Amino acid sequence: MPRAAAEDALRACCGSRAWARRLVAHRPYPDLDALLAAADEAAYDLAPGSVTEALAREELPRLPGAAAYSAAYTALAAAHSAYEDRFGHAFVVCLDEVSAGEALDHVLSGLRNRLGNDREEERIVAAEELRRLARGRIIRLVRDLPLARPAAQGTARRERRESTDDSPYVPV
Repeated sequence: MPRAAAEDALRACCGSRAWARRLVAHRPYPDLDALLAAADEAAYDLAPGSVTEALAREELPRLPGAAAYSAAYTALAAAHSAYEDRFGHAFVVCLDEVSAGEALDHVLSGLRNRLGNDREEERIVAAEELRRLARGRIIRLVRDLPLARPAAQGTARRERRESTDDSPYVPV
């Protein structure tokens, strides 16, 4: 992937320019585990301004079926508003290991619990959630890259894939 395209793709995983640039600068990665380790290290090293930049690009997670439960949706909107007022950024939480049926309760519970944090404590928790979100997004990004999928149609795609089959590198 060209440098600018790789940075854009990675910024969709974590909104920090510094984080994306650092990952792009150290390409190629021998495998997904190496890319994830580098992403973790870059996330742990984020300066406060970079965390702020990444948080500014986040939104409250979309929850399947939340609108169907008007009381829960109202509680979610109120808790999120209180969170944003208190901390100045969207509530971030990684739901990768939470079932769709438990997501709403998980977010509401997280909002209630984290509203009790002081600003510094919450910044640490939010940065960790950003790191976890970035990992899941990277995994999905790499999984969905054309070179990472089996060649299903077209000679050009098959030829491109065959020419990279012996490459041990993650194509990001």
